[in-house]
Amino acid sequence: MVTTTPSEFAPDVEIRSRAHAIGCIGAGMIMADNHLAAYAEAGFPVVAIASRTPATAQQVADRWGIGTVHSTPSELLDDERVEIVDIAFPPDQQPAIIREALTKPHIRAILAQKPLALDLDEAVALRDEAAAAGKILSVNQNMRYDQSIRVLKQILDRGELGDVVFASIDMRAIPHWQTFLEGYDRLTLANMSVHHLDALRYLFGDPTEISTVVREDPRTAFEHEDGIVVSTLRFPGNVLALSLEDVWSGPREEGFDSDLSITWRVEGTRGVAKGTIGWPTGQPSTLTYASAITTDGRWVTPTWDTHWFPHAFIGVMEQVQNAVETDTEPELSVADNVKTMALIEAGYRSIAEKRPVQLLEFTL
Repeated sequence: MVTTTPSEFAPDVEIRSRAHAIGCIGAGMIMADNHLAAYAEAGFPVVAIASRTPATAQQVADRWGIGTVHSTPSELLDDERVEIVDIAFPPDQQPAIIREALTKPHIRAILAQKPLALDLDEAVALRDEAAAAGKILSVNQNMRYDQSIRVLKQILDRGELGDVVFASIDMRAIPHWQTFLEGYDRLTLANMSVHHLDALRYLFGDPTEISTVVREDPRTAFEHEDGIVVSTLRFPGNVLALSLEDVWSGPREEGFDSDLSITWRVEGTRGVAKGTIGWPTGQPSTLTYASAITTDGRWVTPTWDTHWFPHAFIGVMEQVQNAVETDTEPELSVADNVKTMALIEAGYRSIAEKRPVQLLEFTL
C-alpha cells in the first residue's frame, strides 16, 4: 500500500474570501460545536448571534468571543452589519426566518440547514422567493466537504476508476435525534439519508430512479415509520447505488463492544475506491483506492489531519463568502438543493406506494 502526499489531492478548500460579516441564528450543538468552531479556525467574522433562548446564545457568544447577542432572531436580522445569515433552526421554523431575511436590504446571503423545509413544495417556493429577491440562498449539505468525499470526487473526475458500476454508503451508527423531530412524520430519510443521497448526487449526477424500503427502529421511542432506511438508486450511465441508514445497528447497552461506522465504496471498470466517514468515531475520514490506470493496481491511501466535523463547515461557509464576494451562485445553491429535496420526496413516495419512483414524476 502506498501513502500519497497531501499535495496530490485537495481534501480541504482554499479560502478565497473571509470579508463578509456573519450573523448566527441558533445556539445548539451544531452551531456551537461545529459552525462556530470552523469559523474561528478559518477567520470568518461572526458579529452577532441570537437564539430562542437568549441565555444560551450568551453562553455560546462568551465561548466564541461574539460581541453582540440579540434577544430574538428578528432583532438580529435588523442588524445592518450582518451580510450573511447562518441559520441552525428546525425545518418547520426555518422558512419563516428565511423569508424575513429576504426582506432585509443589507442581508446579501442566507445559509440554511438541511432539510431546507418539511416538504418539496415549500423548498421550491423558497428557491423562487430568493431568486425574486435577488438574494443568495445556500443549503448546508456539509457532507460534500467531508475530506474523503472531496478526494473521491477528484479521483472520479480524473477518470481513475474508469466507468462507475456500483457505489454504496453504509451507515451503522446511532444519531442523536433532536427533540423537535418527534413532532414530524418524517425521520431518517429526511434528516439523515439526506446527507448520503446528496453526496451521491454530488458524485454521480442526478438519479433517474429511487426505491426505498423502511422499518421502525427499536431504539427510537417516539412514533415513526422511517427508522432503518434502505434506498437503491439508478444514475445516468447505468450506475447503481445503495444508501443504507441502519440507525439501530445492534444492541449498545453497557458492556456491548461498539462497531459503529459509516463506510462507502465505489467500484468502476478500471478501479475501486473505499473509505470511512469519521463522524461516529471522531477520527478523520479515510480513503484508499486502486486503479489499473494510474496506480498499477496497487492500493494508494491519501492522508489528512482534518475532520468532517467541524472542518467541513469551513468549506460550506467559504462557498457562501465567495458567492457574496463575486456575486455568483454558491456551489451549494438552493436550486441544486431542491433536486436533493425532490429525491427525498421520491423516497417517501416509494415508501408509501411500495414501488420504484422515477424522478421525472416531479416538476421542478
